[in-house]
Amino acid sequence: MKKILFSAVLAFMAIGLVNAQTERKAVAKMTEKELNEKAAKAARKEAKNLEKEGWQIAPGALPIDKQLDKTYRMQYEQDDYGYPKYIMGEAMSIGQNYDAAKMQALELAKQNMAGQIQTEVTALIENTVANNQLGEEEAASVTKSVMASKNLISQSIGRVVTVMEVYRTDAKTRNKEVLVRIAYNSDMARKAAINAVKKQLEQEGMDLHGKLDKLLENN
Repeated sequence: MKKILFSAVLAFMAIGLVNAQTERKAVAKMTEKELNEKAAKAARKEAKNLEKEGWQIAPGALPIDKQLDKTYRMQYEQDDYGYPKYIMGEAMSIGQNYDAAKMQALELAKQNMAGQIQTEVTALIENTVANNQLGEEEAASVTKSVMASKNLISQSIGRVVTVMEVYRTDAKTRNKEVLVRIAYNSDMARKAAINAVKKQLEQEGMDLHGKLDKLLENN
């Protein structure tokens, strides 16, 4: 049963990986001008929707469309291998005051980001299994550690870039609702995740962290 479940998880991750690769290829074919136009168009459309929903900017902050334009540009940016250069996280939180709501939103956004990194690392492990570099039982153990290391991954993430920050006030309670989007270098995120997984493996008394190092050198 465990083997069937593990295979199902890997199949699901593989489908997500194929979809992501298809999107990356489509973006890679676009010129810089086309990407800028695509980002600007998406930013304007979303900005209008957010403004209709009552979202506004903090004093001194960039207009919503400008914040979103930067967000989409970073989202479309790729590294030398055609992979997203940044990983993005988003979250919303409500608090009695702005600062409290913002801090909570940022923490939740990092958790969101950590979840995305978990998925990418699991897909990477699936790739090592496909290449017969890691046994099924070993891969299952590593995957289990990946799924248990979300908090460690979140704690390992360094200083993030807040690319969007907007808020709105509840008319009845006067509570502040803050929405943030953050960005983090994908390569740094991957390294943070691998270190977190190795730490989790060590805590569980497994000797796979050394083998994991060697495998990931070629991935």
